[in-house]
Amino acid sequence: MKTNVLNFSGGPGALPISVLEKTQAALESVDDTGVSLLGMSHRSDWYQELNAKAQSNLRELLDIPNDYEVLFLQGGGSLQFAMMAMNFLKSSHQTAQYIVSGYWSAKAPLEAMAQGQVEVIWSGESEGYRRLPTMDDLKNRVDPRAAYLHYVSNETVEGLAFSNDTTPQAQTLICDMSSDLLSKPIEVERYAMIYAHAQKNLGPAGVTVVIIQRALLERAQPHTPPILNYLAHSNANSILNTPPVFSIYVLKLVTDWLIQDIGGLSKMAVINQAKANCLYQAFTEREDFYKIHAKPPHRSLMNIAFSMKSVEQERSFLQLSKQQGFLGLEGHRSIGGLRASLYNAVSLEACEELARFILDFQSV
Repeated sequence: MKTNVLNFSGGPGALPISVLEKTQAALESVDDTGVSLLGMSHRSDWYQELNAKAQSNLRELLDIPNDYEVLFLQGGGSLQFAMMAMNFLKSSHQTAQYIVSGYWSAKAPLEAMAQGQVEVIWSGESEGYRRLPTMDDLKNRVDPRAAYLHYVSNETVEGLAFSNDTTPQAQTLICDMSSDLLSKPIEVERYAMIYAHAQKNLGPAGVTVVIIQRALLERAQPHTPPILNYLAHSNANSILNTPPVFSIYVLKLVTDWLIQDIGGLSKMAVINQAKANCLYQAFTEREDFYKIHAKPPHRSLMNIAFSMKSVEQERSFLQLSKQQGFLGLEGHRSIGGLRASLYNAVSLEACEELARFILDFQSV
């Protein structure tokens, strides 16, 4: 079980041990039904209750206003890149605006170009995606007539994250929060739509949470095929087709854990800040040896991308860290190097153990 405790993978991310144990039991019989979770019908009363409870847990944790719908969809964040454009851009005679701040956000406008006019109003590519836009960078660039403005709140690959003070402002703001949703409180009212695939803080891969304002739902293009139409999924209460029952069940357990064991997102945010501080301090003490990819004002609490002076040193680091039980410290293939992801289920104690390893490591 040690590698579950010391799992710093960028995704799928770590899950709470208590959630893993309950899921294991459910594979044999879920909630004393005598039926395996993997064989439970999505048309059963049990699933109807699960669907409602998972939604209500999210509403409680995020304080979601009544004029927003909570949807459980499939296809991950990549499908959302295309789906939002199909619903809100195609045939609208408007332009969709995008902020490109890293590897993942760079993919979103490419999908939308097949549906309509796209404008990238800021890109960090020329600087190697080491910082995020300031308010001055975006001044006079956000068009209130745009179909929407899309951005990614936390770039997992480069370790960049928007703060409350640097969050863009737009008439119709859509945000990919795949890697930091449920890591802290957010002001849902600032957004027309939020989405997040599950394999970071919400649960395993297979389900994507969409939180969408009803006013935006009404703008869904009627010619969009129902399986790709947000309004159709809303009208069907997210059971337009067979839902990913397993993933939604684990999501429900994770949200139970956040409510009952952690005590809500404000407390989770304090823990996550402490975890990140612990590791950033270790890197600061060895700044002659490690280099953090992101510039200080824009560094993420969820992902820390770092490197060393040579590939040989990084290989030695990975080899020894695996021997010590640490998992998932490889960097993303697009930038190489190393990365520690500190999703909710990664404990402060695990971060302290990794910090000691970082301080003590000597390359061979």
